[in-house]
Amino acid sequence: MADNPANNGAPGGMPALNALAQYCKDFSFENPNAPRSLQQQSEGPQINLQVNVNAKQLAEADFEVDLTLEGNAKAGNDVLFAFELTYSGVFRVQNIPQEQLHPVVMIECPRLLFPFARQIVADAVRNGGFPPLYIDPIDFVALYRQRASELQDQQGGQTLS
Repeated sequence: MADNPANNGAPGGMPALNALAQYCKDFSFENPNAPRSLQQQSEGPQINLQVNVNAKQLAEADFEVDLTLEGNAKAGNDVLFAFELTYSGVFRVQNIPQEQLHPVVMIECPRLLFPFARQIVADAVRNGGFPPLYIDPIDFVALYRQRASELQDQQGGQTLS
């Protein structure tokens, strides 16, 4: 068990997930058609949102996790606003079995980051002259399973040479 880096350090061998830092890594907000886009619209905008999670190991038990939210609102063909946010955190993961380490990092860490990223987007949209956009909660378990299935499908379609 000593050669599993995620098993070192937490007192009593209890599983532990600690946020060491959280930060806005990259952020962009655009209101390309202002002030015209701020006029009353005849119908609600179409909101598009993409979510991505990436992680990299920084040290023995430390991981940087990036939660990227990209979205826009359109009325017809006109873009009302667009945003891209990468909100990141450094997490220490201890006493987690190796087979559970990847799901913990890719599900639990972004789940902890999401409320902060959601608030940044809502504030930016409001500061851009629109009603705040409160992104619905994200099911990171379903997102993880979807990405795992996509990876499995990609690998299954490849032939070894």
